[in-house]
Amino acid sequence: MSDKELQKIADNANFIVSGYAFTEREDGFVSILNLDHPECAMVVSKTGELLETNMDGIEQKIVLELCRRNLQFMEV
Repeated sequence: MSDKELQKIADNANFIVSGYAFTEREDGFVSILNLDHPECAMVVSKTGELLETNMDGIEQKIVLELCRRNLQFMEV
């Protein structure tokens, strides 16, 4: 992924926490991308339920905790 693509994702994110860009999708789910390692991504429901990921178990646990603490800020 190019730096330009990463910058666009970061610019369009609802918020960024600890290097993870949280972006609400049109289908209502939330995409989470590790901006330092863009090959690591996750999709969760608005309630933080893990739907899809390619992250290892440790990173999943960390990101799911970030979700628990921050998804409330997705409300507009």
